Amino acid sequence: MKLATWRASAWAALAFTLALGPPCLASEPLEGVVNINRASSEELTRLPGVGAVRARAIVALREQRGGFVAIEELADVDGIGESLLGQLRPYVRLEGESAGVR
Repeated sequence: MKLATWRASAWAALAFTLALGPPCLASEPLEGVVNINRASSEELTRLPGVGAVRARAIVALREQRGGFVAIEELADVDGIGESLLGQLRPYVRLEGESAGVR
């Protein structure tokens, strides 16, 4: 492939990627609260700092334990430390329905 052709292809790919926006902005920010004892992996990905892999880990730990009895148990999920746990607190609950999740 000629250098000029490669450059044109690279610029076109970059322009397409930028037009899509950064991946972290792909979904709308969470509004409301999520019941971590009932939420699907998809709902959990709406939480700040929770992607698909971490959401699946939350669901797996929940299933293993038969549910969470304290929000602090989220710290047992790989990658969730005190800082992220603090960011999650306003958006998670243990009982009731998830509310206002969009």
